[in-house]
Parts: sequence; structure tokens; C-alpha cells
Amino acid sequence: MLKVGVIGVGSMGKNHARVYSEIAKLVGIYDLSREMGEDVASRFDTEYFSDMDALLSRVDAVTVATPTSVHAQVALAAMEAGVDVLIEKPFTGSSQIAEGLCRKADEEDLTLMVGLIERFNPVVAATRESLAHGRLGEIISMSTRRVSSFPSRIRDVGVVMDLGIHDVDVMRHVSGQEVVSVYAVGGCYRNQGYDDHAVISLGFADGTTGHVETNWLTPLKVRSLSLTCSGGLMDVDFITQTVKESSSTYGEIDPADMSTIPLEYNIRTMALRHEEPLRRELVDFLRAAEGRSEPLVSGWDALQSLQVCEAALASLNSGAVVHTANV
Repeated sequence: MLKVGVIGVGSMGKNHARVYSEIAKLVGIYDLSREMGEDVASRFDTEYFSDMDALLSRVDAVTVATPTSVHAQVALAAMEAGVDVLIEKPFTGSSQIAEGLCRKADEEDLTLMVGLIERFNPVVAATRESLAHGRLGEIISMSTRRVSSFPSRIRDVGVVMDLGIHDVDVMRHVSGQEVVSVYAVGGCYRNQGYDDHAVISLGFADGTTGHVETNWLTPLKVRSLSLTCSGGLMDVDFITQTVKESSSTYGEIDPADMSTIPLEYNIRTMALRHEEPLRRELVDFLRAAEGRSEPLVSGWDALQSLQVCEAALASLNSGAVVHTANV
């Protein structure tokens, strides 16, 4: 059983500690706040380390769930200690810095994974499977809505990097295509200094289009994906973990009776077994770290989603379409 640790036990870090305590040997945690660190350590029957290097000397793998501004510093220290790393999104917030971490991991033959958790939602795997079997034909367009009220835990990134990156990543994953152009509108309504609402239009290499709506201004939480395909529609709810496939067929039309359209709807709803995406994510990370294999969301893979979000922010600032190859 791998020995693991958690660095940063804020909102997500606490949950990483909880899951690790169930599936691995949680050696300990580190946080700048001794009070918070000791509280979490006590709750999950592990040790609080007041020195990060001391924790790194005792573990095989670690989650970095610190504020984004210190992702790179902490991850680099872990890799220099020979420790496999899972970094929470948005993966440093800078593609240039993130690329450096990817190269470091390759040089040291270490696993570097990024916590783009929606990849591990069972509905994403179900959507990919449905598309692979061609039940609804080819993807024409995709649209997501990821909205909620402002999270007090966020201090150093805006909504595009905090929420929008999930949907950019999911669209890349289910379509198997890379983004080649980005246009975004939005801005700061309440969260001065960072974007708190945005609508992002994505152009994919094969001509598929994507539409991401995200904000911190909505009084309820919505996490949804809709795909328009050549043979029907697919609606995905990340929260309820349900997928609905809809198609239709026409019967024989009587030209003398246009009041009756012989349209038959075919609707298939899949209510999947509810699974915690974080648990699936950490199981995958530990599998990759233990077997020296590729995780589902490698650093290099996550770098592509980060670059798209950087392009979206550049478009917000310039009002122009940004081609990702130029970012």
C-alpha cells in the first residue's frame, strides 16, 4: 500500500485526506495553519507535519491542494524529493510553469497527474462509450452550464480557471479533439480583480463547436452538458449522474393533414450507479504511481486544457478570437 500525504487541507484537501484514509496509507498532512492541520489530522487518524520537507521524506505520493499561486513551488519540492504528485486544478494557472513541471516529471520518471475531477464522473465515461458506439452519430456541437454562487475558498483565480476548465477538459475528452480557436465574453460583476462570469465559444480541430457558460453569480448549483449529434441529443447531469439520449423518427406524412405530424420520440435515460468522482480519481492516481503507468489526466494532457483557458482569458481582455497555437 502506497504511503501518501496531503499538502494543503482547505476544502478539497480535506476530502483528499478523507479518501486517502480509506484507500491508502495516509502518513500525514501539511498545512500552513497548524490549527486546521491538526484538526484534519485528528479527524482522519494521521499525523500533522509542521515541516513540509519532513512529510515529503516519508511518502511515496502526495496531493498538492494548496492555493494555485504556490502549486508549482510545492509540486517541484515534492518531485525533487522523488515523490509522485497529483496537483489540484487549475494546475498552477500558468501553462509555461505547468510545462516545466511536466518536463521535470518526465526527467525524474515520476507520475504527475492533475485533479480535473469531472473526468472521473461516471457520466463522462458513459458519454464517451455512447459516442464510441455511434448510437447518436457524430458530435456537431456541445454546450455546458457550470454555475453557482461565489465560493469563499477561492482567492487567486477567476471562474474560468476554477470552473470553466472542467468543461473545457470534458469537451476535449469526450470528443477526442483539440481546441483550435477560442472566443470569450464576460467579466467581473462582483468579484473585483478576477472574472466571475464568462461565456466561452470553442472551435475544435474537426469543426465541432463548444459553448461553455460559467459563473459565480447563480444562487443554485448547475453542472450540465448537452451534445447535439447527427442522430439525436444527449443531456448529461453531473450532479445526479444521469445521461439521457433522445432521438426521433418520422412516420409517413399525409400532405393533406399537416395538423398531425407522425413523429415518434425515442428517449433512453441512464441512471448510473452513484460513485464519488474523487475516489475514482485517487484510485487512478495511486494505480498510475504504483505501476509507473499513465494516469487518465496526465500533466501533459491537463496542460492542453489550461492553455485553452488562458486563451479564453486573453480573449476576454482583447475582445478578439484567440487561436490556441498562438498562446
